[in-house]
Amino acid sequence: MDLDKQIAEVIETSNSEFLAQCYELDAVPAFGSLVKTRSRDCQIYALVCASGTHSIEQGRRIVARGQGAASPAEVFKAHPQLAKLLCSDFRALVVGHDRGGVIREYLPPSPAGIYAFVYACKPEEVRLFTGSLDFLDLLIDSRLPAATDEVIAAFLRFASLTHEAPQEFLVKAGKGLAWLLSNDIRRLDSLLKRLRI
Repeated sequence: MDLDKQIAEVIETSNSEFLAQCYELDAVPAFGSLVKTRSRDCQIYALVCASGTHSIEQGRRIVARGQGAASPAEVFKAHPQLAKLLCSDFRALVVGHDRGGVIREYLPPSPAGIYAFVYACKPEEVRLFTGSLDFLDLLIDSRLPAATDEVIAAFLRFASLTHEAPQEFLVKAGKGLAWLLSNDIRRLDSLLKRLRI
């Protein structure tokens, strides 16, 4: 049986987004990729919209330690405690949920659970989720730590690679964006330029 591998845990949560801490340093999922987690009554889908690595102690800065080292791996070998003093995390924007085997591309009734496990979605899950483009409406109006249009374009490029005809998927997505952004041609043009793979 092919079990999903946990990549992180939810450490901060709301109905519209969550923050997840990765188990491995610098092992964050790709910007714009689709991840999943659970609330008490459904599976939640979210897009990775920001990530970073920092000290686990608030206010304590990371300092350079690599002078004379040939690679970052050497720095960690010389200072093994660093792996316990640093952590990587990512923020994910909720774009839908699955309740009773039906994917709904709107916010779930309850947020992801605290300490809920987070998994990277498999290509077939991404393809299934993007069978409809109703999530675009939710994305267009989002306020994100990174530029919203960068997240939208990154996800559509990422999702296109899971479809048999990536270019056809991007054309379909472009038409959906054109309908939603018909009153903002400048933004639409900028977004469409970012959809090239």
